[in-house]
Amino acid sequence: MDLKGQYRQLVARRHLICAVFGVWAGLALATLPAHAAQCRLALALAIDVSSSVDAVEDTLQRNGVVAALTAPEVEQAFFASDLPVALAVYEWSGRYNQEMILDWVIIDDRSALIRAAETVAKSRRSHNDFPTAMGYALGFGANLLARSPDCLRKTLDMAGDGQSNEGFPPASAYREFPFQDVTVNGLVVNAADFEGEVGLIAFYRGEVLHGPGAFLIIADGFEDYERAMRRKLERELAPPAIGLLENLQKEDAG
Repeated sequence: MDLKGQYRQLVARRHLICAVFGVWAGLALATLPAHAAQCRLALALAIDVSSSVDAVEDTLQRNGVVAALTAPEVEQAFFASDLPVALAVYEWSGRYNQEMILDWVIIDDRSALIRAAETVAKSRRSHNDFPTAMGYALGFGANLLARSPDCLRKTLDMAGDGQSNEGFPPASAYREFPFQDVTVNGLVVNAADFEGEVGLIAFYRGEVLHGPGAFLIIADGFEDYERAMRRKLERELAPPAIGLLENLQKEDAG
């Protein structure tokens, strides 16, 4: 392609970027009720504390969440828009074993983010001897998001190191609980000796991920939990138009 053609292509891309920002902003405004949305994203993090997670691994994942929330790139992602993010964190294991770690809080400045991270850091594991009831954990998350602040989008993060082995499966949760406007992403921890990597990843991809744009991040053991959580949060927190802009910029650079 000659220089004129390259220039025309670059101009077209810039016009597309501007159009995307305009459309996203217009859609956001169109979806706002008269009193205006409180936040752009309601994000619930679900942490696995089933019996396959030992005390050392639980410490690694809990500290990993804290470190990821306070990482500079994640902090930047939290405040990438004028609309803030609502955050909640809970732990899950057996069918009746879900406990709140951090109830809904609006992250509208750095001090709010630090306080949220400190709450997670001070938390103590509520259960340690129950199986993996993924369907119940999803149902709890759906009900949690149903009472979230008024946000433009809702996302549930299911993190775990094993397949569901108690109660109803994820498919039943998606039928019976309010997931119509919820995206469910996954964080797989490849750590348990009895779990085959292919089977666990296939389970998350085939049964856990839900909604448009849902994605999976894989941690290579609990020692890699912080990196995986950080990467996932960056991706989830970026407003849609900003995420597309970054992709287009990468294509231009290539």
